[in-house]
Amino acid sequence: MELLHNLALGFGIAVTSANLLYCLAGATLGTLVGVLPGLNPILAITMLLPLTFKLPATSALIMLTGIYYGAHHAGSTTAIMLNMPGEPSSLVICFDGHPMARKGRAGAALFISAIGSFFAGCVCVLIIALFSPVLASAALSFQAPEYAAAIVLALVAISSLATRSLISTLGMALLGLLLGTIGSDINSGVIRFSFGIDQLADRLDFVAVAVGLFAIAEIAHRLGSPERTTIVQTKVESLLPTRAEFSASCKPILRGTTLGAAFGILPGLGPLVSSFASYALEKRLAKDPSRFGNGAIEGVAGPESANNAAAFTHFIPMLSLGIPAGATMALILGALMIQGITPGPQILTEHPDLFWGLVASMWIGNLMLLVLNLPLVGIWIRLLAIPYRLLYPMILVFCCIGVYSMGNSAFDVGLAAAIGCLGYGMRLIGCPPAPLLLGLVLGPILEENLRRALLISRGDPTIFLTRPISLSILLLTVGILVLFAMPQLRGRK
Repeated sequence: MELLHNLALGFGIAVTSANLLYCLAGATLGTLVGVLPGLNPILAITMLLPLTFKLPATSALIMLTGIYYGAHHAGSTTAIMLNMPGEPSSLVICFDGHPMARKGRAGAALFISAIGSFFAGCVCVLIIALFSPVLASAALSFQAPEYAAAIVLALVAISSLATRSLISTLGMALLGLLLGTIGSDINSGVIRFSFGIDQLADRLDFVAVAVGLFAIAEIAHRLGSPERTTIVQTKVESLLPTRAEFSASCKPILRGTTLGAAFGILPGLGPLVSSFASYALEKRLAKDPSRFGNGAIEGVAGPESANNAAAFTHFIPMLSLGIPAGATMALILGALMIQGITPGPQILTEHPDLFWGLVASMWIGNLMLLVLNLPLVGIWIRLLAIPYRLLYPMILVFCCIGVYSMGNSAFDVGLAAAIGCLGYGMRLIGCPPAPLLLGLVLGPILEENLRRALLISRGDPTIFLTRPISLSILLLTVGILVLFAMPQLRGRK
């Protein structure tokens, strides 16, 4: 009964005209971002971060999350039609989706992909509604040592699982933690590491750093590559799959949803990993594995469901614990902190309208995406003809205006440009920017809980080892490090 009451509260908030408009705007922009290769939800959310400061917190969160799951929903469109994934997590769809399109079954592949995403989204929103309050209640028993250990686990897990180079990702996370110490000291208020620059007294501007890392650096990196001319050679004749195709897709959709929902909760194991895992599972369970790679519908249904399921359940640790499971979740966490809201166990009691309004809007947005992606697929494909040489300058101008509008400070624009140069250099040497942003967001929270734990123990660091929960988390962290460091060390030898 309590769940029904909370959902009624959420739908009452989500169906207001303003929030429906923001949900539609987020879903539409997310679809556009997912369809266009070279753009991603991180870039779109980064551009809109300054705008969220002027919006109510619930409306801002509804729009940003719509961009995120909308991009994951739509990334398979170009993967099927052009063998060009709009999102990295849609790469697996190319394996069988494009062969189906070449055989004249593009419509069936698009239909199964959309239905799988819709089903996975609906199920995982229900999982968020059911398990986020449970996880938040359990997290209320966490104190400073447990929170500090959990943040270390998140940083290590994301750094270990996100890329092959453990040293580079851990180095970027450490650099983010160090950048997070710039500004006023948490306890004493003393300004540190500002080098006499008054604008750094209140820490590095999160929006400027995000724009530099994920907008300016990304555009500079893309402009260094030759522009691709997109030619659509396949046509969508009918969206309806055959009875055999639909029957063969049902179990992969169920398995992909289950797998993606489990993977999405864990830091580092996001949509990309879950979609590859689902594809491998379906190929292993198939009676004829040789069909995979030649247009097997199971190779579209399972990975696409896993991809979308993981995208939704990424919200559980962010909302319940205040710990983002990836770079996009870190951006959304930053948007909430700009609004003065810190996600965590108290969010359900202090901001129930925001939490349940978001949950209800996800169901509504998922339905909007079903309508946007199937009947309008021809329009989205035509948008691929937009030259990137015209698109990128517009994005840069919009980003600079947004950064300046946050504090009416030209210094922030210069900071974004400097971080953009740093981010571009990082990409050239193969260092991912996401761990740096995660370290910047989680650094102040880690420092606060670490110092609070040491104050409780009167400076005794063994407090992290004498408490069962923090000890378990730290042992798991060490286990992840050993598990992913050993193969790299063996490879070097």
